[in-house]
Amino acid sequence: MGRGRVQLKRIENKINRQVTFSKRRCGLLKKAHEISVLCDADVALIVFSTKGKLFEYATDCCMERILERYERYSYAESQVLTNNAETNGNWTLEHAKLKARMEILQKNQKNLMGEELDSLSLKELQNLEHQLDTALKHIRSRKNQLMYESISELQRKDKALQEQNNMLAKKVKEKEKALAQQTQWDNPQDDGLTSSSGSLPSEWN
Repeated sequence: MGRGRVQLKRIENKINRQVTFSKRRCGLLKKAHEISVLCDADVALIVFSTKGKLFEYATDCCMERILERYERYSYAESQVLTNNAETNGNWTLEHAKLKARMEILQKNQKNLMGEELDSLSLKELQNLEHQLDTALKHIRSRKNQLMYESISELQRKDKALQEQNNMLAKKVKEKEKALAQQTQWDNPQDDGLTSSSGSLPSEWN
């Protein structure tokens, strides 16, 4: 049978704990160096012993540069998270406001349609009645305006038709007059022959 997984917990024996720390620390520093070389990664490792002694490893021995980079990244990340949180908070607040406003508008619409009036007080009913009276006045005013505009438009069209009819009648009369004059001009000799044939010379009688 294989060995069971060893549960990780604090080593109570001080000497054993110190020995384990030394071994694991060396292995950890070695692993940090290996991943830095093999993967071309910037690695910074900081370890403090129980006595407060510092052990560290940094790629190219440039711990400060890596820490500055870490601080810049952490600050930028925190700003993004803060902005996202503020944005989400603002959107949540705006959504709640819009939802509440929509509910009020829907309730007012139902009240104007005569629905859900039981929950309204006397003052609210009076305000609703005033709103309806005002709305009716606006409706009547708009209706009268449209009727006036419609009548004016019909009158304008009727006047235009009358003017058009008068113009056509005038043209017809002018055409008839021109035709009559043309007929007279075309038959002047016929009138002369008729008058001469009507009175024969005396010697023919």
